Amino acid sequence: MKKSYLKKVLLGIVFSLLIITAYFLGLFSSQYNGSLYDTLNSIYKNKATFLSKALSNKNEELREKGRWRAARQYLRESGLTEKQQESLLKISALPYLKGYKTAPDIKNVTVYDKPTAYNGLNFVLSGHAPQAFLMDMKGNILHQWSYAFEAVWPTKLDFFENNIHKTFWRRAHLFPNGDLLAIFEGIGLIKLDKNSKLIWAYQGRAHHDIFVTENGNIYVLTRQELLKPKGLPIDTPILEDFITVLNSDGQEIRKISILDVFLNSDYASLLLNIRNGGDVFHTNTLEILDRKIVDRYPLLKQMFKHGTVLISLRKLHTIAVVDIEQETVTWALTGMWNFQHQPTLLKNGNLLVFDNNSSNGESRVIEINPLTQEIVWSYEGSEKDKFFSDTCGSNLRLPNGNTLITESDNGRAFEVTYDNKIVWEFMNPYRAGKNNELIATLFEVIRMDIDYFRDQSWLPQASDIN
Repeated sequence: MKKSYLKKVLLGIVFSLLIITAYFLGLFSSQYNGSLYDTLNSIYKNKATFLSKALSNKNEELREKGRWRAARQYLRESGLTEKQQESLLKISALPYLKGYKTAPDIKNVTVYDKPTAYNGLNFVLSGHAPQAFLMDMKGNILHQWSYAFEAVWPTKLDFFENNIHKTFWRRAHLFPNGDLLAIFEGIGLIKLDKNSKLIWAYQGRAHHDIFVTENGNIYVLTRQELLKPKGLPIDTPILEDFITVLNSDGQEIRKISILDVFLNSDYASLLLNIRNGGDVFHTNTLEILDRKIVDRYPLLKQMFKHGTVLISLRKLHTIAVVDIEQETVTWALTGMWNFQHQPTLLKNGNLLVFDNNSSNGESRVIEINPLTQEIVWSYEGSEKDKFFSDTCGSNLRLPNGNTLITESDNGRAFEVTYDNKIVWEFMNPYRAGKNNELIATLFEVIRMDIDYFRDQSWLPQASDIN
């Protein structure tokens, strides 16, 4: 009796499986418009594609839109005494507490020493959305811009790109009249007016950085796949980076290969450090060098001619100067930083560099003499004020001698004096996660003079500007 019952159950299960199998085979057949054999053959040949799409869709469901990192708790905000903080530091070194993170409860402007900080407006680029905003020194938002990716490019791209990159702006440039340039990382560049109305779009796989010259030309980093790179110690496909020049209407004028300018220089041997394919350069900064600064220093002038471009190659740990006209590298330096960002030429002829992964395992900002390679100033964190951003990061020397630093991964920007006193600090208020344990990446905060904006009618009165 029991055997008979089990047989019926098994037959029922087999019959149900056959019905389900037939249903899905019919579904696939209708999708491929072919015979059953063709359908099965297609499934077999494309099994990796099916699996990849399924996993990709699942991952997209799990991901947050925008760019987020685990937030860090700062000891100085805890309200503990110095002795209690020391005890907590010792406890946090225990194995069972390593990696434990709590959500910081501080947001917006947390430090503001008005007499010492450099007053201005703060142009803020956050990874929570395709959006930028301008705020005063107290954190009051005066104006904001936003534009969705789908409103620019509604149809499918003709190249692969991470869908998350469609949900934020990696870099932006603000014009005096309120117009704005913004990069959808690895996809394109858009220009908006002060009311966030689209003026034009350039789908040239723009990434990481923009620089606008006095004549209105736009220098932007772009990239494309190169299947068979020549002159490299590898034979696998790479992402080739370019310095691309656009006119003010977003039309391409010129494109210079960063691979070619190295091969056409005395610094070609740096390319021997490339071991794998893919994103071999990861160029993250470009800056047109200021003639007024370069001409002031005769020795510097030999290397940094007017119109040359300062670039940063993260994967090669290298900063270089490119002569656009000769299409060659005229100067390069490596060995003093790791995975660096945002080198910029200061008025005194020195370079300011965000060193993401310094020798102590933290980040630092250093000012170096490019001729002697002497570090003349630096900012590093402490046990009380940790400072580390594994990716991104930015630095800006202000007119009063202070330095504005963006610690991107931890959603923090702060201004320090020459003796390393923090006189202004901003914590990104955009949070995510079940317990707000994630903070939106703060790509960059730029301090701007109110006089930069010729027509200020579109700006509310900034409360902290004299």
